[in-house]
Amino acid sequence: MTVDTRALRNTFGNFATGVTLITTVGEDGRPIGMTANSFSSVSLDPPLVLWCIDKASDRLSIFEAARHFAINVLAASHQELSGRFAKKGQPYMDGVAYDTWETGCPIIPDAVATFECDKMASHDAGDHMIYIGYVRKFAAPENAGKPLVFHKGGYCALAGSSARDSGGGH
Repeated sequence: MTVDTRALRNTFGNFATGVTLITTVGEDGRPIGMTANSFSSVSLDPPLVLWCIDKASDRLSIFEAARHFAINVLAASHQELSGRFAKKGQPYMDGVAYDTWETGCPIIPDAVATFECDKMASHDAGDHMIYIGYVRKFAAPENAGKPLVFHKGGYCALAGSSARDSGGGH
């Protein structure tokens, strides 16, 4: 069966996702980042997450060699940061404000959530690699704001207030 990959990509785009900045430190000691929306929690016990990288990415070799990475879930205010690290040839964190935790991976201080991970495994998956990370440290600041959301090929805002913002909930 032949698949129309453009149509499939457009169909995948109907699933709204959060946007992350995955960071690590290259073998040359320089911190790098890349935008990714292929992030998911995997397990609470042990604490595992996953993300995917296109095998054609100019950052693949850096993440292949890395022992650690951080996943920074971007806030709506980070649209420019997301755009910068989505481009090829722009991997370095020059001019970006960041902190570091235990592994030295860049941590975006006003991210909606951050997970610092040890790379546990990598899996070949078609035109992508899947990385599984063991979460060694995480944070979700109360005042982080709304997440950056990607849907149908573009950024969009969440409509209305969330249950947490309005004091409601389940």
